[in-house]
Amino acid sequence: MDALSGLLYGLSVALRPENLFLVFVGCFLGTLIGVLPGIGPVGAISILLPLTFQMEPAGATIMLAGIYYGVMYGGSTTSILVNVPGETASVVTCLDGYQMARRGRAGPALGMAAFGSFFAGTVGLIGLQLMANPLSRWALKFGPPEYFALILLGFSLITYLSYGSKLKACVMALLGLILSGVGLDPITSRERMTFGMINLFEGIGIAPLAMGLFGVAEVFRNLGALSAGNIVKVRVSHLLPSRTDWLQARWAVVRGTAVGFLLGILPGGGPVLATFVAYGLEKRVAKDPERFGMGAIEGVAAPESANNAAASTSFVPFLTLGIPPNVVLAVLLGAFMIHGIVPGPLLIKNHPDLFWGLVASMYVGNVMLVILNLPLIPLWVQVVRIPGRILYPLVLLFCLIGAFSIQNSIFDVMVMIIFGVVGYICRENGFEGAPLILCFVLGPMFEVNFRRSLIMSQGSFSIFLTRPIALGALVLCFALAAYSLYRLYREKAGRR
Repeated sequence: MDALSGLLYGLSVALRPENLFLVFVGCFLGTLIGVLPGIGPVGAISILLPLTFQMEPAGATIMLAGIYYGVMYGGSTTSILVNVPGETASVVTCLDGYQMARRGRAGPALGMAAFGSFFAGTVGLIGLQLMANPLSRWALKFGPPEYFALILLGFSLITYLSYGSKLKACVMALLGLILSGVGLDPITSRERMTFGMINLFEGIGIAPLAMGLFGVAEVFRNLGALSAGNIVKVRVSHLLPSRTDWLQARWAVVRGTAVGFLLGILPGGGPVLATFVAYGLEKRVAKDPERFGMGAIEGVAAPESANNAAASTSFVPFLTLGIPPNVVLAVLLGAFMIHGIVPGPLLIKNHPDLFWGLVASMYVGNVMLVILNLPLIPLWVQVVRIPGRILYPLVLLFCLIGAFSIQNSIFDVMVMIIFGVVGYICRENGFEGAPLILCFVLGPMFEVNFRRSLIMSQGSFSIFLTRPIALGALVLCFALAAYSLYRLYREKAGRR
């Protein structure tokens, strides 16, 4: 079915009363968690994942996707009012949004963030809708060598685009690959790194690992450190931006949308990278860049637009190729697999109700989020006032219940706590969790496709050089590695 008929079919799925309710629940919970400083979309989906285990696959994915882009919307509220980002992708919004709030313009800042997000999210969804079918048909030509090369390129981009030390990102990526090998060998079914423990025969569960690495670690990091926050003591009013605001911000919204649209598809990029690039672009093209950081409305419009466009287009490689481009969708991939759904080229053909229902629900959710965000801003302000000493123990309790409910297993709870401690130690020492979780999820696909490729070629590595797509991806991968080494050499030479 073409894009238009697919969307109409998807609306018939998304507008069912039970699914419409799940869209609302996902958007509301996502916005709520986006407002709470520190948890973010990865922690939100990890913590709330157990709620979906008894749902139908279509309903579960609709709710989880709603949580994802709900967090993208909600993160701007605390960035503007408290100068504390609700999630990482809203860090840049603090720079000008908080300054606008201090000058009594919190309303226009919040309004522009909401409308820019709505426009960008809608454009991103149109791109997802139009690109999905052609890309799926093209992906059907992929074999094990192509998937291996693309995943290897994804690994390179994950570490290349990560923040902080590239060496630390590589260490975490390697740790993720090692952890993904725990359990039975996918080809020979031999035990690997199980230490004789029956609970490890099926490997480490994605849900307890993600809940520990992001949810519990975040609780440990923030417990007792968060108070009510320094909320701007102004009345939030005049949410509709003025004509002058629209004239100043209109091209910032367009450029931010374009940046987010492109970077959302890129492995390792996603909303966080898109917001920084969009803000930097606006500052570069501005006639008076000194206004940025002092309350420029373009400094709110561009990153918030990029944020939500990237959140929508990141579903393109995830749904059509089965390759999650960022850590949030890596966790979502685990949720799909728990429900017996494998994203990839055959998803549209085998599960049209799930695919088109998900796409249509995102259109519905986009409208719902605008309706939710603006009138409920006074409620979100009260939520921000909840002290961390009350909030985070409740989050930890929910994590413990969620981990146990997966298989009614104390072992999963122990795994979650262990990775909570590991995640906390890693964060305190500058090691990011994103490369670990992405490589953990992609590790089995990486290994299986590599070994199948060698079986096809009877052990010859030439198979990767005779397939054009695989060769192109490998060349780009090595080019990125060479450029990184060159930059490292130049930096060391400059210090001498």
